[in-house]
Order: sequence, then structure tokens, then C-alpha cells
Amino acid sequence: MSDGALLALDVGGGTQDLFLWEPGQPVENAVKMVLPAPTQVLARRIGRLTSQRLPLFLNGRVMGGGAVSSAVRRHLAQRLPVFATAEAARTLHDNLETVKQWGLTLTDAPPADAVTITLGDVDLEGLGVLLAAFEVPLPSRFAVAVQDHGFNPLASNRRFRFQHWENFLAGGGRLADLAYRRPPAAFTRMLAVAEALPGALLMDTCAAGVRGALLDEAARARRGEGLTVVNLGNAHTFAALVQGDRLLGIYEHHTGLLTPVKLADHLRRFQVGTLTNEEIFADEGHGCAISSDYRPGPSFAFTVITGPRRRLARDWPEGVFAAPLGDMMLSGCFGLAAAYAEAEGLPWRPGDS
Repeated sequence: MSDGALLALDVGGGTQDLFLWEPGQPVENAVKMVLPAPTQVLARRIGRLTSQRLPLFLNGRVMGGGAVSSAVRRHLAQRLPVFATAEAARTLHDNLETVKQWGLTLTDAPPADAVTITLGDVDLEGLGVLLAAFEVPLPSRFAVAVQDHGFNPLASNRRFRFQHWENFLAGGGRLADLAYRRPPAAFTRMLAVAEALPGALLMDTCAAGVRGALLDEAARARRGEGLTVVNLGNAHTFAALVQGDRLLGIYEHHTGLLTPVKLADHLRRFQVGTLTNEEIFADEGHGCAISSDYRPGPSFAFTVITGPRRRLARDWPEGVFAAPLGDMMLSGCFGLAAAYAEAEGLPWRPGDS
């Protein structure tokens, strides 16, 4: 790897997927890994401290909660103390009064007997050690995807997140607009990654997954006339109505609340434009939004499906399981690399070897 190499890191709730890309290198020869997500790794560390009945101090940056939040709640349920800086505590909840009600103590100075856990979506030191074991230098360029609900301490973060998608569609729905050097101010999780990796390109995991899935040969052939892309992640399911370089509709739900039958029903009504935002939100999902200039047609019935939970769509009658550049688990990483190449004016020819 040269200094021009890019580390594309797609940070999910179950896994973090890694792709090292260098312009001109065949994708088949690139370094690729699927590792446990940071929230899963840190939750295991916290669980070990819970079993040892040790006090806990959280510092570091805002990151994805999920398994970490659950592990902290279990620690507190055992009447074991948890201390945290204000920034680290916002991993658990945007409202610090809420985490204090759980029993967590806010402090900048850890008690002498507390074990420190450093939070963050990117463990650059750990990745460097892992790569060094195989004589691979850590790149100096980064593209990272995280799912950011946005900072909204007094209201529904599901509603707040989906308002971003509604605003995006109203602004034209251009796929290129979903890659940031400077994330929106409310996206505290992205901002924390930007602070850790100055100059990194940032995307939402859902947007990166869609962009990567569109590199699949079947998707590339139908992109001009229109199609549906579905990313079935471990935690969230995201679908988009795509035509050319625009997203014309967005659907987002929690994967754990879906069954094959429910998903199929939602997708059918999404594609014909009758699925409503109110129905999905009431079902504990994020929502559904469709652009005013979307015109349903038979082309949108063709569905490109990606993500680790893709088998929820196993009975879908028309479409393919996407394998962009031959690897389904790296759809998000490939989307990040494509966005980075576009932003930097670098050649990116998917499928060439």
C-alpha cells in the first residue's frame, strides 16, 4: 500500500467492514475484513468487568450505542458503579439527565479503582496493530460510514433522523450529496469521527450501502430506468427508490421488527407509492418518504438486495442479491470508496481488474 491508499470503514451495529483500496489495484487483491462492530467489542469488555464486579469509567467520544448501552445498563442493574465524561455518556442517551436517572455518575476524573473504557467508532490503534501483523501499513486517507440519528435530547430520535431524509429528498435527493467532509452540526456521531480522523470522508451507513449496491452489474444495467435498492442490516433496514443519480423514495425500519411477509408488504406498497410515513413510525420504524416527482413504474419492481440479513427478502419475486465487485458484505465499503474517488477526482471503474 502507498500513501495514496484509502481505508474504507463501514461501522454497523453487528460488524465493522474494512476495505483498503489503492487506485489502479484490482479489487480482488485488496485487503478486506469483516470484524465485530466497535459497540460489540466494547460491550464484551464491559461484560467482563461486570462479571468481575469492578467499577467502570467511560471516556472517549460519542459512538454508536446499541450493545454498549445494554452492557452499561446491565452493569448498573448489578448495583455496580458507572462513571463517565459528558461526551461519552451521550453515547447512551442525548439527554444527560436520563443517564443520571439510570444511576450513572458524570465526572471528568475517574475514581482510582475504576477501570477505564474508551469509547469511539474507530479504533485506529487496534486497526494499526492488526494490519501491522500482516506487514500492511495503516493508510492516511479514510472514508467512514456510521449511522447517526442526530443530537435531539428532548424528542424522538427516530423522528429527528427521518426528518433529515425528508429534507434530503426535498432538496433533490442527489446521491452525491450524502458524502460529507463537514457533516451537519446535529450529526454528533459523524463529527466525533471527523475529530478522530481529520479530513475523512463521511457517510451514513444506509447511504453507503445503497451506493455500493448500485455497483452490482444488475443494478448498473437498470439504474437509468429506475430500481429499488434494499439494505438489510443487522439493526436497520433501508430501502431507496433510485433513478440515475437520484433517490426518489426512502424507507427505514428496524430489522428486528420485520418478517419476510411484513417486509414484502412494505416493499410492494413502497414501490407503488402508497406506504405512509405514519404507518412505519407507528410500527416503531423510522419512516417512509417519497418525492413528489416519483412516478411508479414496472422498472422499480426490480429490487437489488444487500446486507447481512438479506435472507429476510428470500421470497421477493423480482430482483437479485447484490454482490458488488463480488462481495456482498462490503457493499458499504465499496460505496464509500466510490464516493471518495468521485470527491477526489480519482478513477473508479467497478468491475475492471
